[in-house]
Amino acid sequence: MIVRKALIRHGRRLAHSPRQWTRSLATETDLHDLQDTTEAIDSSLSNATLQTKSIESQAEKSGVQYVPQIDARTQMSQQLLGDGTKYVYDRHRRQQKLQNPLGTTVDKGYQPHRLLTDPPRPSDITLELLLASQAHLGHKTSHWNPANSRYIFGIRQGIHIISLDVTAAHLRRACRVVSSVAERGGLILFVGTRPGQDRCVVTAATMAGGCHLFDRWTPGSITNGDQILRSCRKQVVDEFDREVPEQGAALKDASALKPDLVVCMNPIENWVMLHECGMHGVPTIGIIDTDANPTWVTYPIPANDDSLRCVQVIAGALGRAGQEGQANRREAALAGEVTYRPNRPKRIADRMNASPRAVEAATGLANTGDSGMGPAADGVANRSRNSEVDKNLGYHRAELAS
Repeated sequence: MIVRKALIRHGRRLAHSPRQWTRSLATETDLHDLQDTTEAIDSSLSNATLQTKSIESQAEKSGVQYVPQIDARTQMSQQLLGDGTKYVYDRHRRQQKLQNPLGTTVDKGYQPHRLLTDPPRPSDITLELLLASQAHLGHKTSHWNPANSRYIFGIRQGIHIISLDVTAAHLRRACRVVSSVAERGGLILFVGTRPGQDRCVVTAATMAGGCHLFDRWTPGSITNGDQILRSCRKQVVDEFDREVPEQGAALKDASALKPDLVVCMNPIENWVMLHECGMHGVPTIGIIDTDANPTWVTYPIPANDDSLRCVQVIAGALGRAGQEGQANRREAALAGEVTYRPNRPKRIADRMNASPRAVEAATGLANTGDSGMGPAADGVANRSRNSEVDKNLGYHRAELAS
């Protein structure tokens, strides 16, 4: 309906329009020119065909040629060369090569693993090393132990500062003690039960030829060692640390061995062990912080026991001292000199199983019972002789451990 209405509306207008529609050619064309043009087109087509054939024949003669692929590294180099980055980098390398000999160089730097692989020797102990290892830092002034007043240098921001001169002197003294015990074939026990102290304790014990403990201390290992350490194996060694198997049978009934020296890295947690050592006369070395009691150990080392680097420095120095003592003992053994008193294990076992009076007679310390100075003096003399006998037997037990 819409289309028909549109035709009716506009059909009348078209019927009355005066425009006439005609068809005519846009240009006039001559037949001769059209023939010449056709011949030119044909000739150009034939020439193009000939050129194509010649190119195909040349390609067949030369063979197949592959286009090389450009990898990512070459493409990146081309891009750097294009934007000037490679030029800037080359210039920087030239300047660095020229300026490297200038300025200062740092010979020594802190490398944490060197304290375990190459610990410092007692001769390397300096105030600078102790200061760098934070050995001077103590606890808060409210946590201090008044017995440490002689080791404290001052107070800084509410924290006690330990005198490094005193620390260095006590550490050198402890190194001499460890070296002397190792040189005489003594048994040294290194103890450190805090997290992170296991590696330095094992390293120090290995160098000193002793034992180590980085786990919980079993109470009674010294006071009741015959029951707790019953299953531990004992052996006899000569001056060159070689086992003597034919003498091992004489040690079956012998008492448990006790250490000749105990080195403790954290005395506060191991006060039970230090108490047992004090009861049996075993000398001890310990790191004493401002909150610890210095009377717990025989040879205190005032330092920061909370710093792992400080503990590694002290343990490494003591281990090196033990290593030097072991080397001196072996050199003396090669020269035919024994640095400790040799005894036959069978004779020692007989002394251990003998009665106290027989032991006194064997050691030349027989008690006459009358010193000429009264009953009190006689009692003191008897106690001194008994302590000397116990010390002698303890020395022989420690001698067996070496």
